[in-house]
Amino acid sequence: MFDINGGELLIIVVLALVLIGPERLPQYAAQLARLVRKLRAFAADARDRVTDELGPEMADVDWSKLDPRQYDPRRIVREALLEDGPLLPGPGNRSGRTAARTAAAAAGAASAGVAAAAQRPASVPAGPAPFDADAT
Repeated sequence: MFDINGGELLIIVVLALVLIGPERLPQYAAQLARLVRKLRAFAADARDRVTDELGPEMADVDWSKLDPRQYDPRRIVREALLEDGPLLPGPGNRSGRTAARTAAAAAGAASAGVAAAAQRPASVPAGPAPFDADAT
C-alpha cells in the first residue's frame, strides 16, 4: 500500500524514537493502534451497510467488470464493430450483413489497398457522378 521496504521502515522507527522520545512513544503507539482499529471497524460497518441496503442484488454484481484497469479502448471498438446490429438501410444491402460488419469489412478493404471500385455496390452505375451546375 505504501511501498515501504525494510530499510525505510527502520529509518522511520529511528526518527520516531529520536523526535518523539522513548517516554512518549508508547502513548503514540497506543493511539495509532486505536486509530487503526477504528478505521477497520468503520470500513467493516460501511461494507455491512451497503450489503444491507443493496440486498441480494449486490451478490449478483461482477465487480471485476467495473474495474477501470480493465478498460481497453481497442477491445471496446473491436467489439462494437463486430457486434450484430441492424441491417444497413437501402435496397443495395441484399447480403444480410449488419452495419457494423459492413463498416469493418470496408475499413479492412481500404487498409488492404483494395480499389474503391471493388467496394461499390452493384446498384451504383459506373462512370462519373451526376452533376447539376444549376443546383450548386
